[in-house]
Amino acid sequence: MTFDIHPIVVHFPIALLFVYSILKILPLSKWWSGVSWRQIERVLLIIGVCGAFVALATGSTAAHLAKPDRTLLHAHETFAQLTTILYSALLVGEIAAFINERALVSQPTLLRIIQIVESILANRVFSAILAFVALIALFMTGLLGGAIVYGAAADPLAGIILPLLGIPV
Repeated sequence: MTFDIHPIVVHFPIALLFVYSILKILPLSKWWSGVSWRQIERVLLIIGVCGAFVALATGSTAAHLAKPDRTLLHAHETFAQLTTILYSALLVGEIAAFINERALVSQPTLLRIIQIVESILANRVFSAILAFVALIALFMTGLLGGAIVYGAAADPLAGIILPLLGIPV
């Protein structure tokens, strides 16, 4: 017998990545300078991205068990994949920054590639913008998932957003 564990698994990455985005967007280091925000962000991001991949995998099983509206399901899957890609890009930037901070690579060509990746994906302004866009994708994924489970009438925003996506309410 196959069980649908997607609803159990999906809420952890949502919560972790939501908190990560808020920490990344808000200038908390200016208000509380004694806290190691970057380390907290990294932990949230690592666990959140790993959880997002598990949520993607369990979502495939959930789709086969529940058999929801295909248009709604396709939009939900698309935003879930986009969300995972965006947060994964942020994680790649943090991994590159970690490697550079610890001087873990000495080969010049590889080191240069890692420095370029870090300069783009771990840039303070760019990563905050990317975290904001990822947060919107996360919100859309959750909204569409809620519409699949509870129907479009359960969320007042669904009635506004679903028609914008071309999904009948």
